[in-house]
Amino acid sequence: MNSAEIKIDLFRKLDSLKGNRLEEAYGMLLNYINGKSELDDWQNLTNEQQNAIRLGIEQLDNGEGREHKKVMSDIRKRYTNA
Repeated sequence: MNSAEIKIDLFRKLDSLKGNRLEEAYGMLLNYINGKSELDDWQNLTNEQQNAIRLGIEQLDNGEGREHKKVMSDIRKRYTNA
């Protein structure tokens, strides 16, 4: 396949997606396209920031994460009822 054929095929596949699947594909494509800059961003973080991110990933891998909705609910309760 040449470049034009790949682009057309990719467009057709993306065009057939709906709802969450389209959003997921969009996110994955952007992550792929922006991959180099994200690597540069990582390298620009301090060791403390990198370690905090690694700790967060480790906690998620161990099932210690919390749903975004729950976190936001707790924050809203804490700061709107002060």
